[in-house]
Amino acid sequence: MPILGAVVLLIQLCFAYHALKTGRAWWWIALIMSFPVMGCLLYYFIEVFPNTRESQKAERAVQAIVKSFDPDKSLRERVANLEDCGSVENRIALARSCVERSLYADAAALYRSCLAGVHEQDPEIRYRLASALLGAGDAQGAHGTADALRRSHPKFRGEEVRLVAARALEALGRYDGALDEYRELAERYVGEEARWRYGALLARMGRSAEAGDIFRRMLRHAERMPQQYREMQREWLALAREQVKT
Repeated sequence: MPILGAVVLLIQLCFAYHALKTGRAWWWIALIMSFPVMGCLLYYFIEVFPNTRESQKAERAVQAIVKSFDPDKSLRERVANLEDCGSVENRIALARSCVERSLYADAAALYRSCLAGVHEQDPEIRYRLASALLGAGDAQGAHGTADALRRSHPKFRGEEVRLVAARALEALGRYDGALDEYRELAERYVGEEARWRYGALLARMGRSAEAGDIFRRMLRHAERMPQQYREMQREWLALAREQVKT
């Protein structure tokens, strides 16, 4: 029993120290020290757990379940908001919802409608328009939009805009130009998508040995990164593993 009491006291002191260090209300410390078990449990579930990765995963899971029951709820809400007020912000919100449902042509039309007045040269809207055009199969429009954005705003989302342009070149069958873009992006792009697309295009061009080197380099690089990075890049890493196996 003395050992158990010492363990409980140690836990209380840890929670009290956390509350003090993180600037929580003073009464949390009083609650933790006055009610050893209940005070610690309340503090954990109210103040600590909501900020943990597990809580964030649980919240995403709940959102996914809700979305599975009514997948178009947010889209309907965006449409209703646009009917009430046709502002640029509402059109952008609706366009994003369209992209989530792969309604790329609709999203492109909405983004294009926003490019007027003070928003005519807005780089964020133009970037999203280029991405939507690419998704809609308009590779020529996507490349033209991305290329114009690179010239007018060279520092805006440099690698991301360049990736859209490279993907558009690939879709247009201009493999050599796309390969040059992917080659440089493979060294600079944050994440694994650019490296995977570089390797995939090499494989598509019949350069299997070079492609295999790229995919294996992706996997080696990921092994040295934190688990959170591997989780964020799991889609591209899974594709790389499949390519290595084949």
